Amino acid sequence: MAVDTQPAPAQLPGAAADSRPPDHRQPLWRRIAKRVLGYGVLAFFALVFIFPFMLAIITSFKTRPDAAQTPLNLIPDPATLSAFEAMGQVNLPRSAYVSIVVTLSVTLGRLFLDSLAGYALSRLDFPGRKIVFAVIVATLAIPGIVLAIPRFLVLGQLGMLNSFSGLIVPLAVDAFGIFLMKQFFDSIPKEMEEAARIDGATIFQTYSRVVLPLAAPALIALTILSFQGSWNEFLHPLIAAPSDASLRTLPVTLALLRGLMGEGTDFPLLMGASILTTVPVAIVFFTFQRYFVQGVAASGVKG
Repeated sequence: MAVDTQPAPAQLPGAAADSRPPDHRQPLWRRIAKRVLGYGVLAFFALVFIFPFMLAIITSFKTRPDAAQTPLNLIPDPATLSAFEAMGQVNLPRSAYVSIVVTLSVTLGRLFLDSLAGYALSRLDFPGRKIVFAVIVATLAIPGIVLAIPRFLVLGQLGMLNSFSGLIVPLAVDAFGIFLMKQFFDSIPKEMEEAARIDGATIFQTYSRVVLPLAAPALIALTILSFQGSWNEFLHPLIAAPSDASLRTLPVTLALLRGLMGEGTDFPLLMGASILTTVPVAIVFFTFQRYFVQGVAASGVKG
């Protein structure tokens, strides 16, 4: 059988396959127009989300007449610090102190108790473990307002109304934190714990010295969620300290500021207080944003 040994005809330069990406095959003006349009759309939506925050900051430096007459004006006329000076008169520093104490206590409590419960549900084999976990997850579907009256009655029977313990203890454990930590612990290989058990470590030593350091991403995610949730909590402080003004947190004080201003609403004061309330949460989130994403993503590896 004869074999054709003739070389294949050379391909013309114009017929050569274009290996460039599709975008580079387009004219330059079209690529520039698409990029400008894309960045323009992103800038527009960024401005839509940022504008209310900018307006709140600028309004906090306005006078009450200026804020009422030109609410959308981005230049205060005149600029003043009267709103920040008035915060001391409405007991905002005390409310900020209460919020800091409650938020830090609740966050630390959730870090310890949620991680401990999550580890027990992930590693300890006890009767009814799956049922307990199912009940914990089911509580996530219960609206918070449904538990408001029962929580008030329980706090009253325990004598914890109008106290720091009443503000902190009911929030020190939450179902989502347990679920988050349990899912993350499921993704950690058990071989690392078995090595510690062979060396004579107890269950708690294995949890605290081996597993917990490996769960840093999940702990950081839980820290951000707990800090944000407890700092912005409104309903529970309202029912846990109904008659003690010295135990009001910032969200409760902000809600009551409108009634304290008399006939008119002091928008500069409200905006200034709102900004001061937002800043701590923003700092925590942007500081640990990368770890927060890692923790949430890693917690969904196993289910």
